[in-house]
Amino acid sequence: MQEKEAIKNYLTTHHAACITPKAALIDMDGVLYDSMKNHVEAWYRTLTPLGIHCSRDEFYLYEGRTGSSTIRYLFEKQFGRRLTDEECAEIYKTKVEHFHQLPPIAPMPGADRMLQRLVANGIRPVLVTGSGQSSLIDRLDHDYPSVFEPAYRVTAYDVKIGKPNPEPYLMGLTKAGVNAHEAFVIENAPLGVTAGAAAQVFTVAVDTGPIPPQALLDAGADLVYPTMPDFAEHIDHLIELFKQTR
Repeated sequence: MQEKEAIKNYLTTHHAACITPKAALIDMDGVLYDSMKNHVEAWYRTLTPLGIHCSRDEFYLYEGRTGSSTIRYLFEKQFGRRLTDEECAEIYKTKVEHFHQLPPIAPMPGADRMLQRLVANGIRPVLVTGSGQSSLIDRLDHDYPSVFEPAYRVTAYDVKIGKPNPEPYLMGLTKAGVNAHEAFVIENAPLGVTAGAAAQVFTVAVDTGPIPPQALLDAGADLVYPTMPDFAEHIDHLIELFKQTR
């Protein structure tokens, strides 16, 4: 019933006749990889010595921004000044070094099953991440072989603005060659959810972190699932409901 109501609300809000998904636009950190705790720790170790007053949990709310956007936002908030590109690059380099020193990251439990069900239903997976973390992006072919073709990837290196702006998801639609009603977004972070909703794509949030489900709904999620295994278990049903809107 939850899925039916969410689909009905989406169709009404966007004045769409149907949802006919041909592509799934999928975030990486917190969706494909259980990586957010490492990103959070790396950011904390990088920025607190520079005088940025922050908590670790705060960084979950910034997930989805590009690295330079996160750095600029916090420095402007804390010190009221804008950093140069060179300063941002140097700080981000330090963050990457801290990230590499942390324990290895595992694929998100249930993500492989989720991707299998998408492919089995004829839906093309498209990567849409604000990350430029090459250590994870380079692992995609190993952890999820033959799923994310290079032509269907959007990363921090492809975008100028990044999430929560809809730019990354609009680029994902373009790379997939589909319209908004022919795709759906899979996210886990409020800023990413906002970006997907702003692109007018049906947006599924999977609550894989410490963020309250209501925060994901408030950000614009059409549906929220409590875990990735739970979403993987329901994905066939969701796709079937999409088909019934034709």
